[in-house]
Amino acid sequence: MTEHFTDSTPIYMQIAEEIRNLIIRGALTEGDQLMSTTEYSTTYRINPATVGKAFTQLVSEGLVEKRRGIGMFVRAGAQQALLASRRERYFTDVLKPAIDAGLALGLTLHDITALVNANNSPHERENS
Repeated sequence: MTEHFTDSTPIYMQIAEEIRNLIIRGALTEGDQLMSTTEYSTTYRINPATVGKAFTQLVSEGLVEKRRGIGMFVRAGAQQALLASRRERYFTDVLKPAIDAGLALGLTLHDITALVNANNSPHERENS
């Protein structure tokens, strides 16, 4: 978990984002229990209401569920939902603007595709 919190983003949002990242990386999997509100608040010396706000956000996103009297747990399909959402955001926020910029510079889609293929990651080359 984050060792310290930045001033620029509300703490509850940082907690929620860290939990999302743990789910995406597989460090938290379906059915895993999250630390309790009390554990978070004492570990990071923050107000329990701040942790509760982070949990509420994750519940509203359908990523975790509260089991009354037991705690918060990662919901089935949470990792797939996060990956789909982040892939869409990557396309919208990063890839589409980059393609549009390349086209504005006179590159063709064929040029852009050739550049991508020529510069694919070592991981992608291993899987080809």
